[in-house]
Amino acid sequence: MIFLLACLAGFSQRFKAGETYIKFYSDAPIEDIEAEHISVSSLLDIETRALVIVIPIKSFVFKKKLMQEHFNENYLESDKYPNATFKGKIEDWDGSHGETDATAIGTLEIHGVIREIRIKGVIEYVDEKIKLSTVFPIKLEDYKIKIPKAVFYNIAEEVEVTAKLEYLPYEKN
Repeated sequence: MIFLLACLAGFSQRFKAGETYIKFYSDAPIEDIEAEHISVSSLLDIETRALVIVIPIKSFVFKKKLMQEHFNENYLESDKYPNATFKGKIEDWDGSHGETDATAIGTLEIHGVIREIRIKGVIEYVDEKIKLSTVFPIKLEDYKIKIPKAVFYNIAEEVEVTAKLEYLPYEKN
């Protein structure tokens, strides 16, 4: 949380993610792979529209334990690169209530590689709750995630990421 607060220093109308859900899906010729994650840390400032999301890699849960082990040890190297992080800003949204399409623009760091990214999604701001949702692709080669030839047909070169985050006003203790 300290990292998130440092990234959002000076923000005035902060919201902290409560309920979160991240899923990635690999549709490959031999086997589909899916993993889910529910313990994401994120802060959003509605005045500046700044957004920071930190995803602990080891917390992705797979249906098969061996897939989870390979994911952490061989592909994402989660001991070396423990988090995936998005830092950016939401465009096309003025902080007003209601539902609107919007685009988050910023940097996404995965596997030690930082790349500029644009992510289209939907924002729903009702009462004191903000919900962000999106589905977008990630190419593994863009983040230097290598797929061994022996399992090339088991893992797609591009994975689909689904994210749903629900924010509530952040109060310092």
